Amino acid sequence: MVRKPRLALIGAGHMGLALAKSWIQHGLIAKQGWLIIVDPNPSEAAQKLADEHKIAIVPALADDQSALLETLVLAVKPKLIPEVGQALAQILPVTTLIISVAAGITLNRLGGVFGTRPLVRAMPNMPAAIGRGATVFVAGPGTDENARAQAQALLSASGMAEEVHEEKTLDAVTAVSGSGPAYVFLLAEALAVAGVAEGLDPALARRLACETVAGAGELLRQRGCDPAVLRAEVTSPGGTTAAAMDVLMGSGGFAEMMRRAVNSAARRSSQLGAQS
Repeated sequence: MVRKPRLALIGAGHMGLALAKSWIQHGLIAKQGWLIIVDPNPSEAAQKLADEHKIAIVPALADDQSALLETLVLAVKPKLIPEVGQALAQILPVTTLIISVAAGITLNRLGGVFGTRPLVRAMPNMPAAIGRGATVFVAGPGTDENARAQAQALLSASGMAEEVHEEKTLDAVTAVSGSGPAYVFLLAEALAVAGVAEGLDPALARRLACETVAGAGELLRQRGCDPAVLRAEVTSPGGTTAAAMDVLMGSGGFAEMMRRAVNSAARRSSQLGAQS
């Protein structure tokens, strides 16, 4: 007898692959019974992962494959949700949990596509690819405790995962953690450029900037995530860091610019949600 899939991943792009790898590493695939990846044009990386772990990749989910499907994770581009979702909604059991990581697609929109099935909307971020992601999710009406626990288990395999109860929170989440890696990368980029302006070799400046950002992030994590305390520890009164902090924390400085940037990202997330 051919085993039916209990977990399906729709879309094997960067985020989809990151999630799949985390499930494999944490042994969740064995617990689920079987994973099937649905992607009409899988990348070489997706095909390699599938071959290594004997996971099927198919261009579309067939009726018989969906029969015992307990959970479906949507990791496709937001614009593809209507087309992909409507086809799936016709063959999925009414009990199938739908977890969407498509940016800007609201629970209301998911409900319009998938009906009264259990729904979860999640916002992961790029570091999920190395198991250090930060994900926040919200469950739709009628999504019971078991379904939310299932979402928690799948999403936390790639890093931190927390549930919130108000969907509007995801706009701020998107602005802080969803877009946040880009802010950190820009910090490293700008730090390296500033080092070159002070006479450093470009390659050395880049290495110093990257290792400083990475090391500071790990220290922050290990010390309990209290950035104000760590900043104070490294800032000696009247020293070099204090001179830099006078500029960064002054009027119109780093804190104010970050506040404006996060607000802009949150407003854009809200606009995209309204459009969906």
